[in-house]
Amino acid sequence: MAAVRSDLPVLVAGGGIGGLAAALALVRQGHEVTVLEQAPVIGEIGAGIQLGPNAFHAFDALGVGERTRGRAVYTDCLVMHDAIDESRIGCIETGEAFRRRFGNPYAVIHRADIHGSLLEDVQDSARARLHTNTRVDRIEQDHSAKTVTVIDQHGQRWTGQALIGADGGKSVVRAQYVNDPSRVTGHVVYRAVVDRADFPADLQWNAASLWAGPKCHLVHYPLRGGAQYNIVVTFHSREQEQWGVTDGSKEEVERYFQGICPKARQLIDLPRSWKRWATADREPIDNWVFGRATLLGDAAHPTTQYLAQGACMALEDAVTLGEALRVTNNDWDLALPLYQKSRITRTARIVLSGREMGRLYHASGVERLVRNSLWQGRSQERFHDAMEWLYGWNVGNCLSTA
Repeated sequence: MAAVRSDLPVLVAGGGIGGLAAALALVRQGHEVTVLEQAPVIGEIGAGIQLGPNAFHAFDALGVGERTRGRAVYTDCLVMHDAIDESRIGCIETGEAFRRRFGNPYAVIHRADIHGSLLEDVQDSARARLHTNTRVDRIEQDHSAKTVTVIDQHGQRWTGQALIGADGGKSVVRAQYVNDPSRVTGHVVYRAVVDRADFPADLQWNAASLWAGPKCHLVHYPLRGGAQYNIVVTFHSREQEQWGVTDGSKEEVERYFQGICPKARQLIDLPRSWKRWATADREPIDNWVFGRATLLGDAAHPTTQYLAQGACMALEDAVTLGEALRVTNNDWDLALPLYQKSRITRTARIVLSGREMGRLYHASGVERLVRNSLWQGRSQERFHDAMEWLYGWNVGNCLSTA
C-alpha cells in the first residue's frame, strides 16, 4: 500500500452510494476518511436498481462484491415489448454467454441493499467516520498548505487534505465551483415496490422488462429473491416541472397511460403508494477538479435513468479515483487530474446516450415502427458487441493512457 502523505483526513460530502464507495476506495489507499451527510440518518431512499457487469467489477474492487452478490437477483434477460400491441421488440440474454463476455453478471437489486453493503464495510473500518446532520454550506482552500475546509450549516469547520463532492445532483460543491443550471427534462418517474403475492402472475418474469410506449414507458423486475417486484413508470409531463422528489398520485399516472395495452397497464393499478421523481440532468462539463476538491457521481455527471447507469457510474468513479491515487503514490496534484481525464468522456457519453435512449423508448408514429424494427434478427453476439463500450469497463482499463 502506498504511503499516505498527510495525517489529515479526506473529506467526502455525501453519504449515498457514491460517497460511501469513495470512502471505501480511499480507505483502501490508506487514507483516513470523514463522511459528511446532510440527512439526520445515513440511509437510502428509492426502490430497485439495475446493475451491469461494470458495477460488479467495481464492487469487487471495493471489497464488497460477495456481500452485494448475495443480495441481488440475477436476471435471465433484458426484454423490451411494445406497450401498444404487446409485440416483443428485442431480448438480450444475460446468461452464461453474457457472463463470459463481460466477466460478471447482470442483476437487479434494491437500492437500500447496495447502500447497506457499502455502509457495513465503511462502519467496520477504523479509518472512516460518518457524521450525519452535516450539510456543506461553503468551502475554503489554503493552496499553500494544500488543505481544504468545509464549513457546515452550523458553522463548524472540517479540514482535510482533499474534498470529494459526492453530494448528489444538487451538489453544493458543484454549485460553488461550477454553478451551472440543471436541465429539467419534463420526464416524470414514478417508482414503487409490490409484494409478489400482489404482482400479476403473467408478468412474473425473471427479467428486467421494459414496455415502450408513446411518450411513456413502464419497467418491472423482481427484487429480494423474487419476494417483491419493482415497478417504474415514466411519462412526459404536461406541467411545468421542478427537479425533485414528492409523493405521487395514482390519478396522475392513469392520465398518462391511455392507449397502453391491458397487460402492461395493469402495472399502474398495483402500488398502494408511489414516489414521484421529476427528473433532470446537466450538460457535461470538461473540468471537475478545483484545487484539492473534485466531484463524483451525480455531482459530476447527473444523468437520466434510461441507461440504468447512474449508480454504476458513481461506483466506477470511486474505483477510478482510488486507482489514480494508487498509481501516483497518493499525490493529489497528479491523481485528481488523472481521475478526471479517465472519467470525463465516458460519463459524458452516458449522459448524452441516456437522452437518446429516452427518445427511443418513447417513440411514436413512424419513429415507433422504426424502433421496433431495429433489433429484428440480431444475434446475441451482436447485442454483446454493441454493449462492449458500456459493460466492458473494469479496473484494469479504468485509467486513461492517452
